[in-house]
Amino acid sequence: MALGFVRPARPEDATDIARIQLETWRTAYRRMFPAHILANLDEAYLARGWDEAIQAPPTPKHRVLIAVEQGESATQVVGFAAAGPADEQALAPEEPPLPPGHAAVTDLLVEPRWGRRGHGSRLLSAAVDLWREDGFTHAVAWAYEQDQAMQKFLSSAGWEPDGAGRALDVDDMLVPQLRLHASLATI
Repeated sequence: MALGFVRPARPEDATDIARIQLETWRTAYRRMFPAHILANLDEAYLARGWDEAIQAPPTPKHRVLIAVEQGESATQVVGFAAAGPADEQALAPEEPPLPPGHAAVTDLLVEPRWGRRGHGSRLLSAAVDLWREDGFTHAVAWAYEQDQAMQKFLSSAGWEPDGAGRALDVDDMLVPQLRLHASLATI
């Protein structure tokens, strides 16, 4: 029988996080992004960024969490979440800063082959618990308009679109996103 749990990421997890990010993007986003963009993503570069996020976060309220599947004979990192205080990255173009008390999910990914086993829910629940401890009252997260799975996942957890939108310029192709929000009092 397998057991899933969430814990804070450690420096040695950076390579697993990069692997999960790369695999998930290449699988889940293959119809959203040009193939050459996904093919040219560099796992070592991503790992260095995650190592920095883990070891030198901008504030103590910025965190990286990992989801672990523990089997009878081995454990495997299968997903991760990164979150912190809402900053300019949480905003739509030309939007004023969000009110104090807002947290933002910057990444929440579960490797596709490990999906639908509760890992995403455990990651989100752990993040919400930490946000409450840190005094946050609301949270926001961006989802690609074409990523129906992420939108459905967040909606099932009590998140709703807040009307904000933006588009990422990926190799001269605009990839639209919508923002979802939640009150921590209701989720």
